[in-house]
Amino acid sequence: MSGDLLGNLLRQVSRSFYLSLAILPTALREPIGLAYLLARAADTIADTELVARKDRLAHLETVRRACGGEPADVAAVARACAPHQHRVAERKLLERLPEALARLEALAPADRHEVRAVLATLTSGMIFDLTRFPGEDEKGLAAIETLEELDHYTYMVAGCVGPFWTVLHVTHRKRLGDWALREMSEEGVSFGKALQLTNVLRDVPGDLAHGRCYLPARELAALGMGPRDLLDPAGAARALPLYRRLIGLALEHYNVGWDYTLAIPRLEWRMRLACAWPLLIGLATLADLAAHPNPLSVRTPIKISRGEVRTLLAQTTLTVWSNRALTAHAARVRARIAV
Repeated sequence: MSGDLLGNLLRQVSRSFYLSLAILPTALREPIGLAYLLARAADTIADTELVARKDRLAHLETVRRACGGEPADVAAVARACAPHQHRVAERKLLERLPEALARLEALAPADRHEVRAVLATLTSGMIFDLTRFPGEDEKGLAAIETLEELDHYTYMVAGCVGPFWTVLHVTHRKRLGDWALREMSEEGVSFGKALQLTNVLRDVPGDLAHGRCYLPARELAALGMGPRDLLDPAGAARALPLYRRLIGLALEHYNVGWDYTLAIPRLEWRMRLACAWPLLIGLATLADLAAHPNPLSVRTPIKISRGEVRTLLAQTTLTVWSNRALTAHAARVRARIAV
């Protein structure tokens, strides 16, 4: 990972993902890091509420074309959106969008193809989000309609990363040469969906405040509710049966994600850690959500502490070669989750 673009800046905007990226073999850090940075830049544009929604959609389409290798004026996008960022790192990210795209163009052809493909899907998810939820606050609250629509959404914004991650690792790591690419890619989809469903469940109150409800309207209606009932703590409590069902769905995806992680050869310890860490952090977050009496009405997002993360990193670094130890660690966290 050379230069500040894939070093300092990536660390500042990537939150916990940087933990996984930094541990990867060198050859994988550039394509995966660039894919993350470009997706993060697009997401930042989508979230810039001081820019009119129709203009954000136009800017996203511009970035989407540029990521696909088409001529596009991304510098104009940066000029339009960067000044509105409250966080310095996000402003710098948008200002350096042309540089990131130049680095994408310089990748090996096979890596460049995979990065472009995953970015096409990720940005389609962002465009879906902006068009599916037309409001910016509670007054314009809208909901995803069905569980199938929620599943498709989690694929577009996270599940699609699983096959991308898998193909790049199989391409660059000889020890993965006997992997069944199609099967492992499908398991990778569940891996990504598990993490995104956890985000959805953690962020319900904040999303509602921004006009977005990812709890399906049809499932709420079966409980005699509508999305607006979630704005009231008492009403939100009535949706807990649905919330617990979604926790159960996330756990099913986590189980597949663990199968994926334990199938990684023991000598590929960097990849094993890069997968085990987000799964364990996500499971611990899910456990905290499940333990809360009404997670739909919290004022600050529920997340595990930095101390818990440091302990998790230390423990798994020592046990990464053992499927039994990793399985036991996950089982201890899983046992805290009642659905």
